[in-house]
Amino acid sequence: MEITCALVCEILLAILLPPLGVCLRNGCCTVEFLICLVLTILGYVPGIIYALYAILCVEREPRMEHYDTLA
Repeated sequence: MEITCALVCEILLAILLPPLGVCLRNGCCTVEFLICLVLTILGYVPGIIYALYAILCVEREPRMEHYDTLA
């Protein structure tokens, strides 16, 4: 894994506001974001732990550069 400035910023945001770090990494309508939000509401430390896990260990979905034809 390559350490970049964006990754360091995401980790810092995950420590301060866990859902925001996950949102920047994976998007706001993902399962990772919703899990992190619920864990942060239930307890701040579990939210931080999951946010760091989601940022460092969960691979991103590759973005589609083009659309496939249906027919």
